[in-house]
Amino acid sequence: MAVYVDNAMIPFHGLHMNHMLADSVDELLEMATKLGIDHKWLQKPGTHQVHFDISAERRALALAMGAISITYKQAGRITYARKMAMKRAAE
Repeated sequence: MAVYVDNAMIPFHGLHMNHMLADSVDELLEMATKLGIDHKWLQKPGTHQVHFDISAERRALALAMGAISITYKQAGRITYARKMAMKRAAE
């Protein structure tokens, strides 16, 4: 199990934002707590796209805490794999 942070660096109100995702929602929420991120900022809960948007500063902290650096493209692949797994589970 792992937590991942991508390198999206999307401009947002003077910050550069990245996506933080994990192999499980529990892991994602645990890392958010460690980073001081309020769980109300969870994006797309209950879907294959569940993640947090985090600043470059928090990305660096997450990496220091053991998160794995991935590319934006790899984040898309992880999300797509989740989508397909959820689809198979629903069949």
